[in-house]
Amino acid sequence: MSISTADIKALREATGAGVLDSKKALELSDGNVEQAKEYLRKKGLDAASKKATREAKDGLVSAKLSDDGKVGVLLEVNCETDFVARTDDFKNFVNALGQQVLADSNLATAEALLAAPYLNDTSKTVSQQLTEMVAKLGENMIVRKVARFSLTGEGILSRYIHPGNRVGVLLEATGNPTDKAKFAQVVHDVALQIAAASPEYVSRADIPAEVMASKKTNYQAQLAEEKKPDNVKERIIEGKFSKWYSEVVLVDQEFVKDNSLTIAKLLESYSQQLGVEVKISRFARFELGAN
Repeated sequence: MSISTADIKALREATGAGVLDSKKALELSDGNVEQAKEYLRKKGLDAASKKATREAKDGLVSAKLSDDGKVGVLLEVNCETDFVARTDDFKNFVNALGQQVLADSNLATAEALLAAPYLNDTSKTVSQQLTEMVAKLGENMIVRKVARFSLTGEGILSRYIHPGNRVGVLLEATGNPTDKAKFAQVVHDVALQIAAASPEYVSRADIPAEVMASKKTNYQAQLAEEKKPDNVKERIIEGKFSKWYSEVVLVDQEFVKDNSLTIAKLLESYSQQLGVEVKISRFARFELGAN
């Protein structure tokens, strides 16, 4: 049968398929549009499964806060290229996932989100929608990381996305000063710090015992062949720990806007100005493609 240009155009607009694929689908379906859509869907899913092993380290990091500021979400969704990451289809999908996590306290991990019914079409899971997006956009895609913070006591949530959407931070701070603007500003500055300096822990107390033990073993191994007294070696190890703390512990880091201050000193200064103690409770930092 003859397939009209108008039929091909309508099928393309409905499915996002190319001209030749749309024409072939209509020919195989004897012009039945619904059958042609199903053919293209199955073809796309087969193609998507073949793309699943391809590396995907581009994409977007997205952050959202609820209207009342009591819930925050940080999300990383990967694709293969910046070109696909900048398409409206990809950006709208990431935005929808962020809204879904914001609305459901059970979706605090990537695994939970993928298994949940998709917010914009509950007849399929997020994982199934992801597969359809892979088929449509032609690249492997991964929902890599999800963080969801819910503020229960006095404090504030802050979010920061670095220009380019490749690094994002979600931060919780405690305190209830009367000067809300100044409180929000210092917390935002700390979020910028986390984005720029990439700490792993808020304070030394947050470092797991096994990480500390492993570090000490490594430092001891580095000094094992040196002919120094044990007390000297211990002081050297303490110095190595201090340097490491300044790299991975947020409150021990130099403030990127003023390296005469550590973050601990910055928070202490603002606590005095605000008349209440300002503390960082927790943070999440996502960077595209990072482990």
